[in-house]
Amino acid sequence: MYKAAVIGCGGRARDHVRAYETIPNAKVVACCAPTPNRRDAFAKDFGIKAYADAAEMLAKEKPDIVHIVTWPNIRVEMMTIVSDANVPLCTVEKPVATAVPDWRALCELQARTKTKFAVCHQTRWNEHLETCRRAVASGRLGKPLHVHLSAGMNIAGQGTHTLNYGLSLVGDPAVTEVFGNAWGWDVHDTGHPAPQATVAQLSLENGIKALWTSGPVSPVCRDPNTTYQHVRGGAYCENGRVEWQQFGKWEIVAGDKTESGLCYVDGAQFGANWIVEQTAFHKAMFAWLETGTPAGTNLKRSLHEWAVVLALYQSALERRPIAMKDFDPPADLVERYKQTLP
Repeated sequence: MYKAAVIGCGGRARDHVRAYETIPNAKVVACCAPTPNRRDAFAKDFGIKAYADAAEMLAKEKPDIVHIVTWPNIRVEMMTIVSDANVPLCTVEKPVATAVPDWRALCELQARTKTKFAVCHQTRWNEHLETCRRAVASGRLGKPLHVHLSAGMNIAGQGTHTLNYGLSLVGDPAVTEVFGNAWGWDVHDTGHPAPQATVAQLSLENGIKALWTSGPVSPVCRDPNTTYQHVRGGAYCENGRVEWQQFGKWEIVAGDKTESGLCYVDGAQFGANWIVEQTAFHKAMFAWLETGTPAGTNLKRSLHEWAVVLALYQSALERRPIAMKDFDPPADLVERYKQTLP
């Protein structure tokens, strides 16, 4: 029986706990948050213990897995506490970082930690995205030629989601070069500090090119009156294509045959799907511990994805392609970009 604990007691934390309702060999035993009212209510709702201090919770409960469900500004601190406590598994909300200093700190942590960390891009386990992945992997569409990735929120809010989901369609290749541009600064989404809009062409290690956009320059998918519903990924191949929209449709075109459908019909079904995806992510973490196969959103990969974000910023500043090999961004990269704004 695996024991789980949660750091952070907001709405997303509740999804993490609900996912354990269908995992018979694991249970949530404790939660932690600095606000008494929030942590006590959370603990009462789920019948678990509440703590004010994360280190104390880990020392007393000795969980097998911890879910860090907080804003990015305390990500490094909490992940370090978990690592120092030698917790075997840990999931972290996205984005994994916001700038260069916290990205560097996490790179150093990843190099020394024994904890298996992964970022909570749980929608990677969406059944319709998996259907599209299998169609490309089967070879019936021919060789993949191009990938498109887009999101309506800014690059810190949803950009790394689409990078992970979209590149999973073609085997999770590493990015080798970034040529991009950015516009403005999103003053409305303070939890995800980033430019208002970004666009980039990515060169991938398997020779494929990808177009990656975030913000209002991205295609609209389902409800045009929302910002968050425009998450989209697709792959164009020699003999067909796939397209997946998190809040819209999925489609596989192979020659003259088309398979398609909606990813969900109503809010209730979307919520149910969300818990299924969260559950699959938790199970992938336990499988990593048992088999040694890393979850598809593991920290090493997520740090590469954030390096791609930083490379886009540097490309926008210097107006040239940025090679990912030996990429070494300056610590003040984000501030330098912001200084260029009118």
